[in-house]
Amino acid sequence: MPIYEYECRDCRHGFELLVHTGASPVCPACASVSLQKRISVFAVGGGGTATAASAPEACGTCGDPRGAGACSMN
Repeated sequence: MPIYEYECRDCRHGFELLVHTGASPVCPACASVSLQKRISVFAVGGGGTATAASAPEACGTCGDPRGAGACSMN
């Protein structure tokens, strides 16, 4: 069951909703069915590989490249 982001066209309330197969989503604020799907930040990705910026920094105690707490010194 996917989670979608919606904005209500009637009251402009933005919300996320877990949508069951065959179910029609309804605005939780005003019960309207006039909804617009929004582009999810999670769904819009670069699709590339991980970069060095996302790698953990070396441990300050021992220099282990796996990051703090990776060795027995911590």
